[in-house]
Amino acid sequence: MAQGAAEKKDDAVESVSSFWNDENVQLWLIERPIRIGLIIILAFIAHWALRHLINRLAKNSIKASTLKKPSRTRSRSGEDSQPDDTLRETREARRASRIKTLAGVGRSAVAIVVWVSAGIAILDELEVNVAPLIASAGVIGVALGFGAQELVRDFLSGIFMLIEDQYGIGDVIDLGNGVFGDVESISLRITTVRDIDGALWYVRNGEILQVANHSDEYSVARIQIPVGLSNDPEVAGEVIDKAVKDAVKDEKIRKMVLSTPRIDGMSKFEPDYVSFRVSTKTLPGRQWDVQRFVQSRVLNVMHAEGISTPYPHGIGIANPHKGDDA
Repeated sequence: MAQGAAEKKDDAVESVSSFWNDENVQLWLIERPIRIGLIIILAFIAHWALRHLINRLAKNSIKASTLKKPSRTRSRSGEDSQPDDTLRETREARRASRIKTLAGVGRSAVAIVVWVSAGIAILDELEVNVAPLIASAGVIGVALGFGAQELVRDFLSGIFMLIEDQYGIGDVIDLGNGVFGDVESISLRITTVRDIDGALWYVRNGEILQVANHSDEYSVARIQIPVGLSNDPEVAGEVIDKAVKDAVKDEKIRKMVLSTPRIDGMSKFEPDYVSFRVSTKTLPGRQWDVQRFVQSRVLNVMHAEGISTPYPHGIGIANPHKGDDA
């Protein structure tokens, strides 16, 4: 019995040894798992390295724009002065937002390329014929392209919008069809705009055919000041000119104004009034604040100087005191 047990033991050892020494077993239990593990490790390393590279490039680009010495400009008094800090910060914030958005797109693209390539390599190691899969993926991609043309157009429009820096978060834009307000967020597919009434508009990038950016680099405050025909236009123009130039020096709006106001004179000559046009450059998006303040100040000065506006007592009343005199 001892001899039989020894023979059975030898047979078992020989069976295990033959199984372990089989080429297919060695291939599937050792070589291919090791190669697949190496592929996964290399994919992790490549993904991490590319993400780190993109983040470093974005960070250095933002830092370079922050440290860049601002150019010197000429102030209204004729002396050299640094440009307004708020304007520079606005430009830097917009550029930083654009860089971060592009970096996010780059990280997503890197992840897709690296892990799709790793998946194909792993399937190839498992002796899966990847050629039909690639061909099928191409056919499916074409079918999806035809079925999702609007989605593709939205993504392409979003990419070009970011590359061309058409607008950024915080800008005041007009997309037409009543969509006018502040940009709150931007993605490759959707731009969200908050209008003056608080409504949040979700606009597909592929549907944006034209956009008016009221906050790019600088804005312009433009004011039309109507004056009654009974006034001397030269005197009225001088009063308005002085009132506007004094108004922009006020502490409330002085830092918002970037240039000396320009008085264009009479821009309209109507049957019942003339209109003087005033314009000045302001910080991005602050033109309405400057416009409201200047209009109020000019109106007060006109009243003080006896410059009347059209129909000062209301339309249709030629002489409101005539009945009292009678």
